[in-house]
Amino acid sequence: MRKPSLFVAFAILLGACQQGPSKDEIEAAAKTIDCARADERIVIRFDEGEARLLMPDGTRVNLYQVQVPTGLRYTNGLMDLRGKGFDFTLVRDGYVSTLTCKQYEIPKKE
Repeated sequence: MRKPSLFVAFAILLGACQQGPSKDEIEAAAKTIDCARADERIVIRFDEGEARLLMPDGTRVNLYQVQVPTGLRYTNGLMDLRGKGFDFTLVRDGYVSTLTCKQYEIPKKE
């Protein structure tokens, strides 16, 4: 049996030590915003016709896009997300929350 060359072993080790984010991570981050509501954090990822919310308690909520004259609107009948740019409001059980949002930043790998 042939032993792997030093070059192959080095290439494998170098790949395992990659410090930057992967292409998939970069693409996902580009579609994701990080929002604050009071002292809580909500992460929202937009995809074809839907918005996926990660709520402060760890639950995931899917909202579906509805056509509106201006801005964006996503709903599932129980929750409603409306906005434009990084300005969003979330309506749940009749309670309106203003979200302070920014582009999601990929955490640095240690």
